[in-house]
Amino acid sequence: MKKYHHETVAGLFVLIGLICVGVLTVKLGKVHLWGSDSYPLYARFNSVSGLRIGNSIEMLGLEIGEIAGFTMDQEKSVVVAELRIRKPIKVYDDAIASIKTAGLIGDKYVGIDPGGAGELLKPGGMITQTESPPDLGELIGKYAFGDIEKSPKEKK
Repeated sequence: MKKYHHETVAGLFVLIGLICVGVLTVKLGKVHLWGSDSYPLYARFNSVSGLRIGNSIEMLGLEIGEIAGFTMDQEKSVVVAELRIRKPIKVYDDAIASIKTAGLIGDKYVGIDPGGAGELLKPGGMITQTESPPDLGELIGKYAFGDIEKSPKEKK
């Protein structure tokens, strides 16, 4: 009788361990079993240089989602970025999406100015106002070789 008792306790211990490993795998792998807690929005950029899938999306300094993917629209010569926004967050059609850098040499992220005067964007909607990142190499080259125009005050 004691033999079966020890085997049952060991079996329950292994079962609980497997359940814990499964829950951790789902949580750390960002897998959603019972529906998604985010919705897609899209934004067209002239350049997504330095931006990667999985980079964060921030609004008012808080992380509200992540980049889910990129496609190229060759007819309009732009890149369409898929933004996954967490469900309680609302974005309006007058929002502005811009690619920014965290610190001097940090990762790129998409910053969204939420808007609010327009209509609410529905899942799958398009953010039409975007700002691509400046090309730092080009800016440094212009500064180094004196191609930057001086302001009217500096010309005097």
